[in-house]
Amino acid sequence: MFDYLKRGPAFYRGVVTLAVPIILQNLITTSLGLIDTFMVGALGEAPLAAVTLANVPVFVIQLVIFGLQSGSSVLISQYWGKGDVESINRVMGIGCYVAGAISVLLPWPSGLFPRQLMGMLTDNPALVEIAAGYARIVGPSYLFNSLTGIYVGAHRSMGNPRLGLVVFTISMCTNTALNWVLIFGNLGAPRLEVEGAALATLISRVVEFAAMAVYAGVNRRFRLRLSCLIRPGREIVRKFIHYSGPVVFNEGMWGLGTSLYKVIMGHMEGSTEILAARALAGNIEDICLVAIFAMAGTTGITVGREIGSGRDSGTVYQVGAAMDTLALFCGLGIGLVLLAATRLFLAPVVYPLFRLSESAAGIATMMLTFTAAAMPLRAFNTTNTVGVLRGGGDVRAAMLIDILPLWCVALPLAALFGLGLRWGIFWVYVGIFMEQAAKLGAGVRRFRSRGWIVDVTMAGEMKKEIECARPVNCTEVEACKKRPK
Repeated sequence: MFDYLKRGPAFYRGVVTLAVPIILQNLITTSLGLIDTFMVGALGEAPLAAVTLANVPVFVIQLVIFGLQSGSSVLISQYWGKGDVESINRVMGIGCYVAGAISVLLPWPSGLFPRQLMGMLTDNPALVEIAAGYARIVGPSYLFNSLTGIYVGAHRSMGNPRLGLVVFTISMCTNTALNWVLIFGNLGAPRLEVEGAALATLISRVVEFAAMAVYAGVNRRFRLRLSCLIRPGREIVRKFIHYSGPVVFNEGMWGLGTSLYKVIMGHMEGSTEILAARALAGNIEDICLVAIFAMAGTTGITVGREIGSGRDSGTVYQVGAAMDTLALFCGLGIGLVLLAATRLFLAPVVYPLFRLSESAAGIATMMLTFTAAAMPLRAFNTTNTVGVLRGGGDVRAAMLIDILPLWCVALPLAALFGLGLRWGIFWVYVGIFMEQAAKLGAGVRRFRSRGWIVDVTMAGEMKKEIECARPVNCTEVEACKKRPK
């Protein structure tokens, strides 16, 4: 039944080699959020809830940037399998243009109209005031973070995930140290509280960008070609729009939809306690998802590389099935551990550290119980959609499977239960859970069709072959010989 899992030791060594650095990188990035939550939480429930709201627009930006990374990976992993370094540079150039534009334009409302923007997210005036101060400062930081993310994501797609581990470790250490100094006024610095956390984030993003730039300047494994970065070319732009565009749209819409859960919570009775609980439960959930997102990223790289190197569709299908199955078992294990940890460790030990009230602690426990129950489904769905389907080049099906259950099922149910019927936060999470249930059937059906196996580089390669088949003079003969294969 599980013969497709018999891939041989070399296959699994390759998976582990890719996955472990990605896990560590994601763990560091997630720990950064947890440290921020812990330090801001020391100021009280209201500041913690306010920062949670202020990060809603930022979360959407981050998801769009992740979409750029993931969308670029569809092309980069296959071009890397073919050894086409020039095309990789062109894809990165497009990614930098788009990421830069998004990171410059989208934070403007946070900087110019922070109170008005935060007022759309909650009707609690105390939270609006605190959140506005944070949002005004943190917005510009994501220009640096997005450009770093494009470069690091490209190297991950080329089988070099360790770069992200180093860069984001530097960022985490910088942010943690500056949080301690600026939030609480240590080492003679002014006590800035929530605004200090925002300033620490801004400075740490500048530092990570500088570290990335230094590496790009000295790295010999992959050389940046400025001419390709600045002028990607129409053919690559067309491919990027065709294959990466749906991924960017997918992540943007998914991020916006997911952020609306917090907006719903911000307009419910007891919003301060609910959002404070969500801040902690969300960070713990992110830690649990580290291995799952690493599995999805590894799957996308592996599937893309298999297709790019010319493997037959049967082999690619079996690789996808193996990775989906591993993800399901991984999610089951993580869910069981989280369920036990919530009762045995988190509630009696961790909650008091974040100064949660009894009401907020109970809400956090309920949230984490739902998270644990959904973890096997989420692991499978994420790996299948983000890893297998996207890595295979079937970005449109992946987009529909990811977006429609959220916008057409989960969000309407959460809004109905939380704001319409006022049944409370438990039923909001019932609505949220339905997203994963709805994704499962559609994802399995698309995977079994095998229609997701697409060589996204084929059109360009066929064009080169046609051009080189009929040279009209000696100059063209020599030019064709020099073209990358």
